[in-house]
Amino acid sequence: MLNPFIDLLNAVLEIYLVCVIAWAIISTLISFKIINSYQPFVQRVMHTLDKLCEPVMRPIRKIMPDLGGFDFSPIVVILLINFLQHALYQYFYNL
Repeated sequence: MLNPFIDLLNAVLEIYLVCVIAWAIISTLISFKIINSYQPFVQRVMHTLDKLCEPVMRPIRKIMPDLGGFDFSPIVVILLINFLQHALYQYFYNL
């Protein structure tokens, strides 16, 4: 009976995973000046992705030590999402 809810939660986690990956790629492209951050479309996309990803990444950045300009918080978030997905399936599908 819980399987549809677990599948829905897994789909939400997958969508959030795509958002985190897109944020990491776009922010890297902006920092290397490959994408112009003054274009309206890029500003809208980055604003939306910042609103989605920043609340999760901010506490991780506070915990992690300063690594000199490298931001490993997206990697930590991706690992946490993968852990949650595997934990959900192991716990609820092996009942």
